[in-house]
Amino acid sequence: MKSFEINGTLRQVTGKKDSKKLRGEELVPCVLYGGEENLHFSVPFSDFRGLVYTPEVFVVNLNLEGKTYQSILQDMQWHPVEEQLLHVDFLQISESKPIKIELPVTIKGTAKGTKTGGKLKVNLRKIKVKGLVNNLPNEVIVDVSDLDVAQSIKVGELHIDGVEFLAAKSNVIATVTVTRASKAAASATEKGGKK
Repeated sequence: MKSFEINGTLRQVTGKKDSKKLRGEELVPCVLYGGEENLHFSVPFSDFRGLVYTPEVFVVNLNLEGKTYQSILQDMQWHPVEEQLLHVDFLQISESKPIKIELPVTIKGTAKGTKTGGKLKVNLRKIKVKGLVNNLPNEVIVDVSDLDVAQSIKVGELHIDGVEFLAAKSNVIATVTVTRASKAAASATEKGGKK
């Protein structure tokens, strides 16, 4: 997995009043869970741009006053109206413990059913997986080249070494739906074959 660096400042005081003060200074209150103790810290909002405005998933190397912690982004709270990040939770990870994470789904190829008028429909943009951080890919690549009209690819058909897919095996990732154009093409082919 790709990594992302964030530098934070540990917080000695926590609570709503302190969090509000930090936000006024364009700092985001954060917590790192999963270690020996929970660590409270703050990070400038601008440092999050490359992390939150992308479909990609990263291992986040948190540098807190000289000490680095490997983590993943667990949860984000946004202001309901303004573009303001209110709070971020990180989960500390280790190379020996499996983690659960959502990876982006990348569609590869052109479904052959779309050439006869079918329409490719992608149902899953992210998929939850479990595995050791070193085994996890940056994305789940799904090749749709062989999909014909009314065919689909399900979670159960995917395989990546060292990765367990947590979504139901019957969940459809991508399908080629029947359209009027594909029906017309199919009936034209049938008529042509009867001659």
